[in-house]
Amino acid sequence: MKKLIFLATSGLLLLSQSLSAQAEEVPTLDSGNTAWILAATMLVMLMTLPGLAFFYGGMVRRKNVLSVMMQCVVLTAVITIEWIVFGYTAVFGTSFQGSWIGEFIGGMDKFFLYGIDKDALTSGNIPEVLFALFQCKFAVITPALIVGAFAERIKFSGFLLFSILWSVLVYNPMAHWVWGGGWMQRMGAIDFAGGTVVHINAGITALVMALMLGRRKGYGKTMMIPHNVPFVVLGTALLWLGWFGFNAGSGLGADGLAANAFLVTHLATSVAAAAWMCLEWMINKKPTVIGICTGAVAGLVAITPAAGTVDALGSVFIGLFSAMICYTFVAYVKPKMKYDDSLDAFGVHGVGGFVGAILSGVFATQFITGAEGQQGALYGDWNQLGVQAIVNLAAIVFSAVMTFILFKIVDKTVGLRVTVQQEEIGLDISQHGEIGYGGNE
Repeated sequence: MKKLIFLATSGLLLLSQSLSAQAEEVPTLDSGNTAWILAATMLVMLMTLPGLAFFYGGMVRRKNVLSVMMQCVVLTAVITIEWIVFGYTAVFGTSFQGSWIGEFIGGMDKFFLYGIDKDALTSGNIPEVLFALFQCKFAVITPALIVGAFAERIKFSGFLLFSILWSVLVYNPMAHWVWGGGWMQRMGAIDFAGGTVVHINAGITALVMALMLGRRKGYGKTMMIPHNVPFVVLGTALLWLGWFGFNAGSGLGADGLAANAFLVTHLATSVAAAAWMCLEWMINKKPTVIGICTGAVAGLVAITPAAGTVDALGSVFIGLFSAMICYTFVAYVKPKMKYDDSLDAFGVHGVGGFVGAILSGVFATQFITGAEGQQGALYGDWNQLGVQAIVNLAAIVFSAVMTFILFKIVDKTVGLRVTVQQEEIGLDISQHGEIGYGGNE
């Protein structure tokens, strides 16, 4: 009898422990992480509207300010629709997982967010619908960055069609490769918040578009001065602020990783802004407002892929190198090569993104990534630097080839370049029938 009681008690105890373990394994919503990612999502939204709209809008001539702002607004609308309907499942779907197709595209199981209810959780124990919306803001700002390359000379209809096709056929595949379980992620590539997916992708596209679209009328012969520098400062401030959500939110948690990403983002940006100002001061004898703002954005771009893997030391060097290299491309390479990257989308985002992606393979440290995490060449792992080089060179080739193909398709169908007359009167009037500054003047 005692033996039976003992066995029964032991069985009940084991059953109780098993049930408790199962209960513990059921994920529950983390309200702290959820609250932070809600805030981070709003901050990333702020980067496109109104941040980028003001930053780019202030840099163009008066007759084109509304065209640039309109492009930022319409992309926020149409890419959001594209992302919810198709983009999210193409990047983070799972129906092709385990097959060779899954290396290149996610799947169609989450089409229109199908099957994702309000209680479904993902990494960080946050609602998956929130994660989808957070990622949506990345999908929105990436094609918006390209606007800086072809500002003041592109047809609105051609721009819109190209941007939608590019998002579906270039951004979505790249995002899956790096973040959604694709081949770049499997190689161990470091891209914490979008150095490859966002900045190199957009920057290389910007260069190809600028080259294929051709220079603005009078480029290199007439002065094309930014019409509203205070707008540029306002846009820079909003981008700087929004970038904290961009980088610190990418760990999907309110924790030490987010705090470190916040710190290194701010530090690298500060270093890059100060370094750009000093370079300009030494070379041109005067530090400009446009210069320090451009330097700040270069720092923000470069630290983006590394924000989850580097410490303060790494962020200082990333900020410094991004300022020096981006300044060289903007001040020397562009005038020498005579391509019209209107607002330096390639010189800042393409070049800065590549600098940050490569330096991630140098300065990544297990002090931040953990004992089993990634580390760079500075700490003995030269393999990581090789992975960064291979992945980002592949990204450059993919973006360039796909942009060339899409440009040809759109140009042959609806056209991409405005007429000489439309360019002379400005895109605000010729494309939208409005002027930025009215009144009775």
